[in-house]
Amino acid sequence: MAQPIMMRAKLDNGIADVKILIHHPMDTGLMKDPATHQLIPAHFINLVTASLNGKPVMQAQWGIGISKNPYLELKLTGAKAGDTISVSAVDNLGTQFAGQTTLS
Repeated sequence: MAQPIMMRAKLDNGIADVKILIHHPMDTGLMKDPATHQLIPAHFINLVTASLNGKPVMQAQWGIGISKNPYLELKLTGAKAGDTISVSAVDNLGTQFAGQTTLS
């Protein structure tokens, strides 16, 4: 299985362009399994947090309206080479995901 959170970060004139892909099914709880015709239980990310060198810079509360394998892009000012950008996510079942990258 691929890593739950894949990240890339590029520094340009003190602005970090961070691209994040989170592998997650993001099931709404409203779809039926084609084989059993039973509802597929809800399974979605409900909290995403991004940090720059351990200091939170963004927090998002998500729900069932976000697509499968969500993509997120951030632009952070005041960043410099060697800084660490971390992203963590928690889904409605309590599963935690994390990823980080270093600016170069």
